[in-house]
Amino acid sequence: MRAQAGSIAAACFTASLVLFSSAACGVRRDTAGGPAAILLFNGTGTSPNDAAAIEAILRRQSLAYATADSRRLNGMSASQIRQYRLLVVPGGNFVDIGKHLTAAAAVNIRDGVRSGLNYLGICAGAFFAGDSPYNGLNLTSGVRFGFYAAEDRGIRKAAVPISLAGAPALEQYWEDGPQLTGWGMVVGKYPDGTPAIVEGMSGSGWVILVGVHPEASASWRRGMSFQTPVSADNTYAEVLIRAALNRIWLPHF
Repeated sequence: MRAQAGSIAAACFTASLVLFSSAACGVRRDTAGGPAAILLFNGTGTSPNDAAAIEAILRRQSLAYATADSRRLNGMSASQIRQYRLLVVPGGNFVDIGKHLTAAAAVNIRDGVRSGLNYLGICAGAFFAGDSPYNGLNLTSGVRFGFYAAEDRGIRKAAVPISLAGAPALEQYWEDGPQLTGWGMVVGKYPDGTPAIVEGMSGSGWVILVGVHPEASASWRRGMSFQTPVSADNTYAEVLIRAALNRIWLPHF
């Protein structure tokens, strides 16, 4: 199993090098706006642990980013949002995320994406990108996502093997995440064959939605058994961020 884990990490690292070579980002964290390429939403409803995990990856890769809480995002116009290349919405509670953003903010984000802003939604951020009744963005032309089937069996979090197109499977942390049937090209699949990772266009914007947490730190895994090392999953998270930022198609089924 160690040899398999090593090959997984190597495959992810190789893929990440290809994506990283096309990046053109600064290295300054800009919490006030400015030249940052990435806007990370960390407002009400998002998980502070997940926002921190994403920030750690952004810092490790020297990607310039700004953060926005609910109040700041509610006050931004579509043109202000479009000053960034990528909006990242992490995991948390998609109901609370939607309820604490105004309808105008949702429209501005949607218009920003459809006019060229890229979007990466992880877990709750993927739910929020769909046709959620809780002020969802509807980047998916009316497609509303449900929970992955483990939820119906009373499972709230688990180590879940995700099959990837053209790469070894990765066992990733899942917690109350969506399955993404009905929109986009399928990049990764849950064990039951439903989509776990999808990609596609919404207007002129590039969108990647993820139902699992490859960015999860080791502390999230306490009491759970994983065959895939944290480093391999985190490297794949880097691949997803770079692909979303640079509008790169990932291999799909």
